[in-house]
Formats: sequence, C-alpha cells, structure tokens
Amino acid sequence: MNILATLRRQLPIDEVHAHCDIPCGIYDPITAKIAAQTVLKMVMKIQALEHPDGADGRTAYANSLSRFIAVKEQHADLVKHEIDVLWHDYFKPEHLDKVPDLHTKVWETTKLAAANKQGVDLDAAKKLVDSVDSIASAFWSTKGIEYDDAVATVRFGS
Repeated sequence: MNILATLRRQLPIDEVHAHCDIPCGIYDPITAKIAAQTVLKMVMKIQALEHPDGADGRTAYANSLSRFIAVKEQHADLVKHEIDVLWHDYFKPEHLDKVPDLHTKVWETTKLAAANKQGVDLDAAKKLVDSVDSIASAFWSTKGIEYDDAVATVRFGS
C-alpha cells in the first residue's frame, strides 16, 4: 500500500500554488541599488589611490587595490544577480504594459554590471547606478508608487 496515498486519505491537505519563489512583498531593488552604489564607490577609491614610493608603500597600495577590485567585482556580480531575480521572478508580462522598454533596461543594466567588472571607469559606474535606479523606478511603478531617488556624490581622499 502506498503510504502517501494513505496519509492523503486520512489527513486531507489542500493543494496550494505560489507564483513567487519567495513570499510576495519581499522583492525589492534595494540590494541592487546598494551594490551599484558600492561599485561606484570602489571605482572612486581605486582612482583616488596614490602610487607610493618604497616597498612598504607598494605593498599597502597593492593590498588596498586588490581589496577594492575584489569588492567592486563582487558587487557588480550582485547587481547582475539581483536584477536577474527581479527580471525572472518578479516582473510579469502585464508589467511590460507599464514599462514597455523593460527588456532593454534589464539587458543594459546587466551589460553595464559586466563592463564594471572588466574595467575601472567612473562614467560606467555612474551609468550603472542610473540604470539600476531606472529599474527601481520601473519596479515601483508596477506597484503604483512614484519613485525618485538620487545617490549622493561621495568624495574620497579629501
């Protein structure tokens, strides 16, 4: 006798269906925004590093540079992951009615994240932040919420 069939007869269980991988209301572009801002800040820190003289200074420089690069790349990957989760798990066909260029926004954002892994370009980092903000705006528009956000410019080394 099938144990599962017996249990189903004795303990009726209603079948449920979920349309999200995680509970509704959990999706939020904030993680992607923080990651994009981190990429920008790491680019700024890398560009602000001064080339030192002497072996000790070069070692400290190499250590800082490698750490900044590692964080930049990790957070560029996180942008790609978080945007991908929103794209595949949150956005639905009906959202394209509100945001018809959503495909392009997602594609451009993930390409910008990849470009930020490949290089150290302040303009590309700023574009990544703007692109993630554009997707955040699209996300909130699907919930009927007007979104306006700006990133404060951070100055390192001054």
